[in-house]
Amino acid sequence: MKVLSIDGGGIRGIIPATVLCEIERRTGRPIAELFDLIAGTSTGGILACALAKPGALSADELIALYEGEGPRIFDRSLLKRITSLQGWIDERYDDAGLDRALRTFLGDSKLSEVRTPIFVTAYDIEGRFAFFFRSERAAADPAYDFPLHAVARATSAAPTYFEPAEVTDLAGARTYPLIDGGVYAVNPAMCAWADHPGEVELLASLGTGGHTRPYSFEQARGWGQIEWARPLIDVVFDGIADTIDFQLAQVLPAGYLRFQVELDEASDDLDDASPENLERLREAGRRLVRENEAAIDDLCARLTA
Repeated sequence: MKVLSIDGGGIRGIIPATVLCEIERRTGRPIAELFDLIAGTSTGGILACALAKPGALSADELIALYEGEGPRIFDRSLLKRITSLQGWIDERYDDAGLDRALRTFLGDSKLSEVRTPIFVTAYDIEGRFAFFFRSERAAADPAYDFPLHAVARATSAAPTYFEPAEVTDLAGARTYPLIDGGVYAVNPAMCAWADHPGEVELLASLGTGGHTRPYSFEQARGWGQIEWARPLIDVVFDGIADTIDFQLAQVLPAGYLRFQVELDEASDDLDDASPENLERLREAGRRLVRENEAAIDDLCARLTA
């Protein structure tokens, strides 16, 4: 079984999209035909949905999506800045732009209709449990089937950035209040592996750029809840991704390939969709490809063998 896993990371999803574009170029085949399962969290979950939906988008089209829709999704009106106190007492962004983009690009497709099985993470804040959108389960039971745009909206409901999502299954059995799966699996690779123990022979894990912004002891020693609020999200997400990378390198040494790049020039913010940073993120993706030429060649050979 060949698995693709894509991390969360907001606008930084343009980095794995760039790598996927290169994989499609080298193999001459769409991503959905190369893998048996695509797992994603947050922006990675959006990519999973778009790559696997009926009439799947190419990786090139997904890059265009980030460049075209990103500035509209991560746009705050003056009124929103004032009413949210710059995100301190309400979410930073109105979700109208995100909802519009997801409905436009994913249409009326259902989770059960995807061309390639997908596994997308979210978290139920009322029931307090990890929630997994599994297309294979959705195909067998309408109580676990959902509109694909609702799946993407739920997995990308990053705390403090967007409101939680209320998602109702297509059988009308239950409504779930969900937030971004990045709170426990910003790198969903281990979850995907655990869902198919003993079956995974190849797992390609794509990161969205490693954090390089330091927090010194002198900075943090006097921080309280307010000061820690924003950095803590970055620290938790980064720590989870690194931990899962370590675990999989131990349990799947011959079949695990991780593609990650440090954000030396691009911003590591989830929401910096300025034209300058979009270009820096594109360059980070191109640098990731250049620095991993042999590993990408090996991956492509194994995918097409």
